[in-house]
Amino acid sequence: MVGFLAVVPHLLGFHPSRSMVVVGLNARRGRIMLAFRYDLPDPPDAARSREIAQHATRVLKARRIKTAIAAGYGPGTLVTPVAEALRAALLDARITLRDLLRVQDGRYWSYACQDPGCCPPDGVPFDGPTHPAAAALEAAGVTACPDRAALAASLAPLTGPAAESASQATERALRRVGEFIAAAAQEADGERRLVEAGREAARAAIGIYRRGGQITDHDQLAWLTVTVADLRVRDDAWARMEPKFRTAHRRLWTDVVRHAGEAYVPAPASLLAFIAWQSGDGALANIAIERALAADPDYSMAHLIGQALDAGLPPSAARLPMTPEEVEASYAETDRPATRRASRRPSG
Repeated sequence: MVGFLAVVPHLLGFHPSRSMVVVGLNARRGRIMLAFRYDLPDPPDAARSREIAQHATRVLKARRIKTAIAAGYGPGTLVTPVAEALRAALLDARITLRDLLRVQDGRYWSYACQDPGCCPPDGVPFDGPTHPAAAALEAAGVTACPDRAALAASLAPLTGPAAESASQATERALRRVGEFIAAAAQEADGERRLVEAGREAARAAIGIYRRGGQITDHDQLAWLTVTVADLRVRDDAWARMEPKFRTAHRRLWTDVVRHAGEAYVPAPASLLAFIAWQSGDGALANIAIERALAADPDYSMAHLIGQALDAGLPPSAARLPMTPEEVEASYAETDRPATRRASRRPSG
């Protein structure tokens, strides 16, 4: 069990607390298939505990997973109601629960084992970070933040002088957009040129990050945040999010989210959520979705990815919506206004 508990923080991206973590296993190969987490109801709530158990069961059944292991993190008063509901739901679904643990203060207890020889009443001490499995994951770059708040802080807006500089850069970017819009009133292709300028900015940024670089110029980032709000620019960038470059793409859209003014967060945050889903990083995807919906509760792309995560769809389901050429052709047919920011995934 120590090996399992040692890798849980790396599966989630952070060390859980007051959480129920469910891990689906391939029993034949002993391979982890998926891992997901729930906040424990506080105060305890029987109805919410059943909802958690039923949702976890649906996710496992949808993925045709027959074996699971679960661990609740926190005091027994919070963990036990969810643990009991989960055990009953999995039993009814004929899903084997290899073990069901409670973890607190560097010790674990098993709900499945009543032998004091291996499961004493005061718990079994363990040191997850020193376990070889945890060390191997750290060496491979699969790190774990101290808690979910620390992971969320990685997407927090800039503060201090950097925030002021980014805000001023956004104002300059908006004036530049205004110049394009004014030109559009005089020239037949003015609006098209604005969209193409945004696409060029996104393509250039993608190339920089794929080559291992980083954009630090606030004006360049501000132009990207403002123009990617246009669906035609965003969807062109979305169509270029090839999984083999997901680490580079994650760095790019993290930087853009952090530099974006609140009104311009939804598009880059949704792109980051998609990439996190591609990477199997559900925790980061959910935090990115929260950032997007906090800025625009109706942003459809964020809702679509959130629904996919809630259904337990695997990273392999995070497919690109179209090719860039198909995206451009689809918008050429519908001729959507450049200033519209409401999101809809392209059809096809």
